[in-house]
Amino acid sequence: MDVIIIGLIASTLAGIATGVGALPALFFKNVPDKILNTMLGGAAGVMLAATSFSLIVPGIEHGDLIWPGNGVYIVVFGMLLGAVCLDRIDNWLPHEHFLMGHEGPASSLKKIWLFVIAITIHNFPEGLAVGVGFGSGDINAGTSLAVGIGLQNMPEGLAVALPLIGLGYSRWQAIGIATLTGLVEPVGGLLGVTAVTLFHPVLPLGLAFAAGAMLFVISDEIIPETHSKGKSRLATFGVMIGFVIMMAMDNLLG
Repeated sequence: MDVIIIGLIASTLAGIATGVGALPALFFKNVPDKILNTMLGGAAGVMLAATSFSLIVPGIEHGDLIWPGNGVYIVVFGMLLGAVCLDRIDNWLPHEHFLMGHEGPASSLKKIWLFVIAITIHNFPEGLAVGVGFGSGDINAGTSLAVGIGLQNMPEGLAVALPLIGLGYSRWQAIGIATLTGLVEPVGGLLGVTAVTLFHPVLPLGLAFAAGAMLFVISDEIIPETHSKGKSRLATFGVMIGFVIMMAMDNLLG
């Protein structure tokens, strides 16, 4: 039960980091595209390293402990399952991206709620990853994931808040909405930590599912948006820097 509470608290703090990252919107109406894209590239790099070192590698290790020699197959299946689930959700739920426009079926919802749905789809697997990380019983690994997800949530919070100001929302409304989009992460965190704590044999599958979902988000949403305005080289270096930071942090905390 203690692990479940810790996982819930950690995923909540990681989600709140979205609002913290949006705070510069109090002082700036916009940020140069090259800076924002570099920051979002860094967020993608953090997610990529977290997926690799905090989800995939432990997933294979735990899988081999439970089903000797078959850990890699469990992780392959779980990753593909996570990606397919995100793909289906992406197609079934109407949502709107600030740069890529509308996706999913047509909807009469206001554009702001379509934006919120898009960020919610994006953030859920991150919370799930934190929860599963703590559910593995390795508090250091869970902490590393939570810190990494919190760091990558900060530029995303700013990326949400600034366009909202451009749509006519007040600065505090924009920050509030950005914060709310991060609060889906505790839901994913609670689901992840509870599932793998109560049903330990699903741990490798849970780690792999979260990894596949996160990889889908990185490739389908974050990286394309960072390259959409012609600042791809800076965004690429952002990915590299974010990956290196998270890789180092994961090893130091682990």
